[in-house]
Amino acid sequence: MSKLQAVSNITDAASLRAAREVAYDEFRKPQAVGKLTKQLTKMSDQILAHLWSNSGLKNEAALIAVGGYGRNSLFPHSDIDILILLPAEEKQALALSKQVEQFIASCWDMGLEIGSSVRNVSECMSESEQDVTVRTSLLEARFLCGKKALFKDFAKAFEAAMAPKAFFQAKQAEQIQRHYKYQNTPYSLEPNCKESPGGLRDLQVISWVSKAALLGDTFKDLHEAGLVTQRELTELNRNQRFLETLRANLHLLAKRRQDVLAFDLQAPLAASMGIKEESSRVASEAIMRRYYWAAKAVTQLNDVLLQNIEAILFPQESKTTHPIPGEGNEYFIERQGVLDITDPQLFQKHPEQILRTFLVFAQTSNVKSLSATIFRALYNARTKMDSKWRKDPINRALFMEILKQPEGVSRAFHLMNRSSVLGRYLPAFRKIVGQMQHDLFHIYTVDQHILMVLRNVRRFMVVEHTHEFPFCSSLIAHFEKPWLLVIAALFHDIAKGRGGDHSQLGKADTRKFAKEHGLDKKDTEHLVWLVAEHLNMSQTAQKQDITDPDVVKAFAKKMGDERHLTALYLLTVADVRGTSPKVWNAWKGKLLEDLYRATLRVLGGAKPDASSELAQHQEASKAKLRLYGINDDAYEDLWKQLDVAFFLRQDSSDIAWLTHHLFNKVNSEQPIVRARLSPIGEGLQVAVYVKDQEDLFARICAYFERHGFSIWDARIHTTRHGYALDSFQISGSNLVDEGGSYRDIIQLVEFELTAALTNSEPLPTPSMGRLSRQSRTFPIQPRVHMVPDERGRYYTLVLSASDRTGLLYTISRVLVKHQVSIHTARINTLGERVEDVLLLDAANLGKNPKLQIQLETELLEALGA
Repeated sequence: MSKLQAVSNITDAASLRAAREVAYDEFRKPQAVGKLTKQLTKMSDQILAHLWSNSGLKNEAALIAVGGYGRNSLFPHSDIDILILLPAEEKQALALSKQVEQFIASCWDMGLEIGSSVRNVSECMSESEQDVTVRTSLLEARFLCGKKALFKDFAKAFEAAMAPKAFFQAKQAEQIQRHYKYQNTPYSLEPNCKESPGGLRDLQVISWVSKAALLGDTFKDLHEAGLVTQRELTELNRNQRFLETLRANLHLLAKRRQDVLAFDLQAPLAASMGIKEESSRVASEAIMRRYYWAAKAVTQLNDVLLQNIEAILFPQESKTTHPIPGEGNEYFIERQGVLDITDPQLFQKHPEQILRTFLVFAQTSNVKSLSATIFRALYNARTKMDSKWRKDPINRALFMEILKQPEGVSRAFHLMNRSSVLGRYLPAFRKIVGQMQHDLFHIYTVDQHILMVLRNVRRFMVVEHTHEFPFCSSLIAHFEKPWLLVIAALFHDIAKGRGGDHSQLGKADTRKFAKEHGLDKKDTEHLVWLVAEHLNMSQTAQKQDITDPDVVKAFAKKMGDERHLTALYLLTVADVRGTSPKVWNAWKGKLLEDLYRATLRVLGGAKPDASSELAQHQEASKAKLRLYGINDDAYEDLWKQLDVAFFLRQDSSDIAWLTHHLFNKVNSEQPIVRARLSPIGEGLQVAVYVKDQEDLFARICAYFERHGFSIWDARIHTTRHGYALDSFQISGSNLVDEGGSYRDIIQLVEFELTAALTNSEPLPTPSMGRLSRQSRTFPIQPRVHMVPDERGRYYTLVLSASDRTGLLYTISRVLVKHQVSIHTARINTLGERVEDVLLLDAANLGKNPKLQIQLETELLEALGA
């Protein structure tokens, strides 16, 4: 009999520690993590049963293992989660309270770090219904000892209460929130091997949703059900074993629960796992590279399997497909927000369609991910992505077209990296995938940092993100060929890890790329210069006295002209922001902006490019305002309160119309409502200007719903001095009699909506209209996606669903209920589909992570009602 089996010899905390050390010693050499977790679980089972018997509880209550302990997966310093299930009768439960307290105390005295909850079956169901984390923990409940009939009652009630579809959606929302907590990347330099994207939790999510859907308890079950290929099954098991081995060793090295691969543990971790190199730094890089490749595989497998499970849970929705319009897109279809291909062998037959996949993805705004079929096809076509494929003029043209897209570029490149296509197209990029950065600033690997910088450059160009860095958004709106900055971001650090100055080494890669992709001499030299000088501005701003005229003159001489200065400033801001959320701060931003403005003065000042979209809107608006007889300086106070996003969102005619009605009412105490016949030729355009208030958006939507208006478009804006300036495109009201005119109701709408905003009566109950026949035939699965911005000031809420009357008001009611206010919004109705983007104030959301999941759950219910 081994020491582990002789549990009767464990009489106190010291003997328990000794028994555990035996298990640890048996693990260290062969690294058999499955054996270790089962040994620790079995040891805990037997000790708890012994303590339960001694406490006098016996068959009066039931002892249940839950969570990781419930699934027989205890790590060296994991909490031992238990549920003490009491009888429903209150007197019986109260009579057992002393024994329960004694049992819990004896567990701690023995040295068992337990996480305990004490409930009856009804309370378990209630807690489970309110909190998805409790529901998940109970999903893995395992009977240990006590009254088995009580456990059977619990299991029966839990199974009856489990709603697989709702559980799937809740776990998806929870995973999205968790991923964003870890910057939505597996490539941080100190990742959490359990919670980060690509960590063990992503594998557990697959198990949880498949178990809830009765598809199986193991990956092997999923393989037998046809949801997982043999290769994927092998990868799932191999990567799970690797991550679990990693976690077990981390616990043993830290001598406590430790899931973060901290710098100081990486080299010892490599040694404990048998990775030996000449130096500790090289050893740590080797173990981390293995981790990143495992996490990358897990991230992709998680995506593939969740899609497959979703197709089973929502079969009707998964059958609804739409062709992708456009020349050359005949092989692609859209299925519930996922891009798919018509032939699983497409890339084998037509390798040139590999890059077109990402072009189509970038061009199709309602597509959020790639299908499991595409991920599998890309893996199977990896040998096709060779030197000949890279040199194909068609592929080079496609790659440049992806870079130049107005939307979706950073998402496309993110997926290109996840699927290894980017590294196969750019061999220089493949060398830095998983490349560590040993400094105090970067928290990402080189490849992930590059993609973060690329994303940051792109965010300057996107209207929805102009609130983050309005000055950068204004500059890039004037910049000719902004896609050059995207290429500069892609190449600025591509030579890291080769030894020497990466800024200089990267010049050769940049020049080679530019030549192969047909860039002219001027653009090529600009790109090469940006890559070579990309550190210059941050070093000057942070390390030199920029109030010294000689410093600024010397810097201006290196810049040469305004175009080079602006390009470097934009790339520098994106680069510094891409190192770590903690590195960027307002002071660094001020230093860079001060240096930019000081250098611009030396270079002779700058005039806005008259051809830019921003300048065009403003100049055209001024011309229209002069027709009203309004001088340019008359509306200066109003325009000072409006940021870049406002001018980029509005047509010049809208800007002039709004300015005409508001320029002398900037600080009005009363709501101002103005309506006109819509410039698009049907319906009304309604503008509201009023001091912002919590339920404003809901009140406006309530008025429109009451009178049967459909909201086609809404542009919500908050001024710098706290006023809401909202514009709505509406049509189809019961106020317009058959054969009547919208012109006849303009004054009525202005009067009634003003009155509705003035009174403070409670919001009316929404009355959701029926789905259209088309929506019932081709249902659109509701989707809710909510993520914080980098500064934590706002959350972007993206909603998609089938359109119906009253939908927007129902959404706004949910937000009002949780005291979440809207900062800006873009409301789009695309046929039978709505695609809404709301920028929410983070005041309440940031304080309460559970509120985010609750809000997403309620919004899903509202969208699907």
